[in-house]
Amino acid sequence: LNSNSRQVQIETENIHDLPTCLLCVCLSGSVYCEEIDIEAVPPLPKETAYLYARFNKIKRIAVSDFADITTLRRIDFSGNMIEEIEDGAFSKLLLLEELSLAENRLVKLPVLPPKLTTFNANQNRIKSRGIKNNAFKLDNSRLVCHNNITTITDDTFCKSNNTRYIRTRMDEIRMEGNPILLAKHVNAFSCLRTLPVGTYY
Repeated sequence: LNSNSRQVQIETENIHDLPTCLLCVCLSGSVYCEEIDIEAVPPLPKETAYLYARFNKIKRIAVSDFADITTLRRIDFSGNMIEEIEDGAFSKLLLLEELSLAENRLVKLPVLPPKLTTFNANQNRIKSRGIKNNAFKLDNSRLVCHNNITTITDDTFCKSNNTRYIRTRMDEIRMEGNPILLAKHVNAFSCLRTLPVGTYY
């Protein structure tokens, strides 16, 4: 190889070692890392509020990915290959309002941050055993989950030991597209202001 060819080869090999804002586009608190074939969440600037990392090859989300980023309000990981989210990966994201994990390979849902207003887990591999009792212990307004959910528990959305507890800010839960008969789980909705959208008969 001549020197120019060798330089191009080195640059190609090291493209994923570039600082995030050279590899991605960083604009006023937003980081756009879309369709660049990254395999892990890149280090984010401290002031990041919006992360768009759609259509990549990310397979895992670790606690360390967001440990120092407490300013995030929106994360979009749609169209990746995420199979695992470590327990507590979103625990410090107290301002997070929107999270999309659509079109991944998840078999279970993570525990979600308390301020979420929009959550999308369409087209994953989630089944009933992948939904923890405390997965939805938050004040949400819109939840969408089309997977293969066949059953839920009395604790999935509500506190089963507190019949007076009402989720005043959880406006809509959409369960259509899942093979679950919601009429069999009426106790699971006792704290909701409106019934989930889905099949009841």
